Amino acid sequence: MTEKSRVHIVTLGCPKNLVDSEYLLGQLNQNGVCLVDHAADADTVIINTCGFIQDAKKESLDTIMEAVGKKNRGELKRIVVMGCLSERFKKELSAEIPEVDSFFGTHEIPDVVRALGMNYRTELLGERLLTTPSHFAYLKISEGCDHPCSFCAIPLMRGVHRSKPMEHLIREARMLAEKGVRELILIAQDTTSYGMDLFGERRLASLLGELHRLDGIEWIRLMYAYPAQFPVDVIEAFQKFPKLCHYIDIPIQHIADPVLKSMRRGMTQRGTRELLTSLKSEIPNLALRTTLIVGYPEETEDHFQELCGFVEEMQFHRLGVFPYSQEEGTGAYDMGDPVPAEVKQERQARVMEIQKAISEQQNETMIGKTLKVLVDTHDHDVYVGRTEWDAPEIDQEVFIHASRPLEVGLFQSVTITDAAEYDLFALA
Repeated sequence: MTEKSRVHIVTLGCPKNLVDSEYLLGQLNQNGVCLVDHAADADTVIINTCGFIQDAKKESLDTIMEAVGKKNRGELKRIVVMGCLSERFKKELSAEIPEVDSFFGTHEIPDVVRALGMNYRTELLGERLLTTPSHFAYLKISEGCDHPCSFCAIPLMRGVHRSKPMEHLIREARMLAEKGVRELILIAQDTTSYGMDLFGERRLASLLGELHRLDGIEWIRLMYAYPAQFPVDVIEAFQKFPKLCHYIDIPIQHIADPVLKSMRRGMTQRGTRELLTSLKSEIPNLALRTTLIVGYPEETEDHFQELCGFVEEMQFHRLGVFPYSQEEGTGAYDMGDPVPAEVKQERQARVMEIQKAISEQQNETMIGKTLKVLVDTHDHDVYVGRTEWDAPEIDQEVFIHASRPLEVGLFQSVTITDAAEYDLFALA
């Protein structure tokens, strides 16, 4: 690459992909590359793709073809594709889209750097150029997954579970804190298995304790907690470490036993109920977030009704629903895709209607309360923040009218004055 080269990175998919892009940006930045915020200003575009479900694959392919169009018109010199879709379908993509200069998988950031004519600098371990607001950051604690879930293609794209050494994570978190990060959001394909490969046992609770010691970090949020074999000492960590947000993202996917068995979740309805009840009873004011899959090949209408009843009973604070996506190479692929798309969409809408009523009722109980929020953004006379019960991008927000200027990135006490299904309104 020449000194005049201008690089833009497009990141698609989940926060785990975003962290990979931030590591790559850190390398490029230290190599003196001119990084630009918009593709229109770039001569090289790097697309970090997602390949998890059909909609994500389509978005990735559409983004690649948009870049190809720019290259054919002379608006781009180079296209580099990396990430999950490239890992999974590199051979096919290379044959079908020859306009792309290079394809790289999920573990090939050093090769991306070298392909751009630069040296990969191993001494930059943990160095990142944040693309999130500077007051929060994602901390990816492990890579890959060992669970055999029949619907999931992640092991095909990310490989087996590999924990990052604890000392590397503490170093990275300390660097983030020194940059002004106040909220650490722990992510992985499976956060609760952290340490199994390194120590022969789960060490997530120990990691939470070490992160809790860091100066500057005020909130630590736990995402992607796999429910099977949930570590008991993690529950104890929430009781011991006040910096832990009383929030757990724990994808259960379904509740009907035949569906859970076919999904190979390693969890029964009884075990799921016992775990969620234990979490709610032992961690005060806990917000539980979950994700569900509807339209799985063996999901009958009775199974779906069972799921709806469970959602009403459990009163999750946050919930997302995804229609089943048949993915080549997964355990469920040969079962076909017998549930029509319109039925999947109808079931998704029905669950979300139940959740909307639950969320509205829960939010109404917040009116009149004074809450601690982290201010994320400011738009004219309205500030937007989050409580400890809300992760960025996926959960609800608090819209704040302030009688005085507030500083973005700092915590504020606000009084809730009104509520909607998925938002709160407050005065400061």
